[in-house]
Amino acid sequence: MANSLLAARTPPARLREARRRFLDTGDVGDDDVAPALTRSWRRSRDFGLAPVGRFSGAPHASAAQLARALEQQQEFVAHARPVMEFLFDQTRDTDNMVILADAQGMLLHALGDADFVDRAQRVALRPGASWHEQWRGTNAIGTALAEGAPVVVHGSEHYLERNAFLTCTAAPIADPAGRLLGVLDISGDQRGYHRHTLALVRSAARIIEHRLFDTRHAAGLRLRLHAQREGLGTVTEGLLALSEDGWVIGANGVARAMLALTPGSIGRSTLERVLPLDLQTLAGWSRSPDAVHELRREDGSVLWLRVEGGRGVPAPRPPVAPPPAVDDALAPLDTGDAAMQAAIGRARRVLDKPIALLLQGESGVGKELFARAVHKSGARRDAPFVAVNCAALPENLIEAELFGYRPGAFTGAAREGAPGRIREAHGGTLFLDEIGDMPTALQTRLLRVLQEREVTPLGGGRPQAVDFRLICATHHDLRAEIEAGRFREDLYYRLNGLALQLPPLRRRSDQPALVAGMLQELLPGRAVRLASDVALAFGRHRWPGNLRQLHNALATACALLDDDEHEIGWAHLSDDLAEDLRERPPAREAADDAVDLRSQSERTVRQVLQACAGNLSEAARRLGISRNTLYRKMRELRLR
Repeated sequence: MANSLLAARTPPARLREARRRFLDTGDVGDDDVAPALTRSWRRSRDFGLAPVGRFSGAPHASAAQLARALEQQQEFVAHARPVMEFLFDQTRDTDNMVILADAQGMLLHALGDADFVDRAQRVALRPGASWHEQWRGTNAIGTALAEGAPVVVHGSEHYLERNAFLTCTAAPIADPAGRLLGVLDISGDQRGYHRHTLALVRSAARIIEHRLFDTRHAAGLRLRLHAQREGLGTVTEGLLALSEDGWVIGANGVARAMLALTPGSIGRSTLERVLPLDLQTLAGWSRSPDAVHELRREDGSVLWLRVEGGRGVPAPRPPVAPPPAVDDALAPLDTGDAAMQAAIGRARRVLDKPIALLLQGESGVGKELFARAVHKSGARRDAPFVAVNCAALPENLIEAELFGYRPGAFTGAAREGAPGRIREAHGGTLFLDEIGDMPTALQTRLLRVLQEREVTPLGGGRPQAVDFRLICATHHDLRAEIEAGRFREDLYYRLNGLALQLPPLRRRSDQPALVAGMLQELLPGRAVRLASDVALAFGRHRWPGNLRQLHNALATACALLDDDEHEIGWAHLSDDLAEDLRERPPAREAADDAVDLRSQSERTVRQVLQACAGNLSEAARRLGISRNTLYRKMRELRLR
């Protein structure tokens, strides 16, 4: 139920009197305003905020900090953006903004009418600003976070007088474990308030929670619940995720309310505790995924239920015939380069054989893209593809991320526990990127999993059988790492069923086809090409970030193109790339490639770091590589 902080509930004159009384005495009087509004005003006062007069200011993230927050919340933002665009289409030309904020009240993304956006920016209603109650007092974003419920804050209900021109409606968004991710908000001119906005925002928040649930638990056993049969498949249904052994590991907000589940009970409750249903019956139902079942609860109420997915409870899936070798997901990667053609041909020969793949090549050459294509081309294509970057995770988190953990397994562990990425890959493909950066102790555990085909989570519990296709990738020379004592030789031979070397961009003969394909992807339906001198410079360039850097360079160029332009010239390139392309000397002989590449990489990295004033996140973005790859390159090149 929403905490409706609506001016309509309190006539304006009475609201002004209640506000005056509160500011004078700290009391609003009985029944003059909604209790939630009173609580928020008191919190605002306790934060030491002055409701009138000069605003003392609030934190505002830098561009780098905002970029880092967006990267950390990538999944949340990716699922929210399409819903925000839909909301904006519904409210366009009504002096409104659609806003997404994180769990700390920092604005991550916003869409709005241009005229209102200009007014909103005067009160810092823009990405990077914090709208936590601590800094802005009573407002829909901060108050929804504080109350944990949808709210409307209208006009003078805002604690800060400077925000009284706004009417704001916000709803919190939680992940399937019940953890608060942030808030979705519509803010506009208070003269344009519409009471249906609350329902619109609440429905949109539910849609985002649905999308997060379906993504997070796409490979697992899921229940869809509703009090009415016709409600299944709608935004009002409850969603429940179960582990193979019957533990509740995820639920959307509707299911939590329907089954009286608290966030703390996720991961600590069994199916039998929340529904009059045993695992054996569920196993039978799961074999008929389209069937709808009636479930009568102890209080006499009825729930309609549909079972989806699952691997551990239902009978094993029948084998799926592999797709034709000439019409698979690997085909688009074959754009004419001989080395890539050879790698693709060899990968096709082992698609559905129990042979591990080891993909080798420089950072950015497309190892994960290749791995995904192998997965999509084989019999496991409808099962999950689970990617883990061993270099991107802190060493103390890799073990828990890979092998999972029971509730309370270690200090700071999520209360609901976690199945681990290896178990999530059951039935599908596990892709371990940068395997050469895996700590030695964990190499031993991984070897045991590969030998025994079962995994035991941290904190104990019975081992869980796992079945997955293994693909690993590295830019290291693993044989040299073995000689240096940093990589286990016995694990190497487990991973190296078939090693494939993916060529760097500078050695590929199909660069024009790659560029054409990327441009078609970036600007579908437009005939865009490189100017001849730019194309020549592209062909000479070393591309230290490989395909990733090329794609980022083209994405930037496409963004700078006018609608009537069809040729990418020097003016469409970022300044640092254009300078580097112009200064590039003619290609050296093959014997000098290694020395030349190191010199070029060092020069490029130095130039970008200098241009970005040491901002590593921005430098990594410009180079088209991850921050971890940039850190590694700096260590390799002895840069500080």
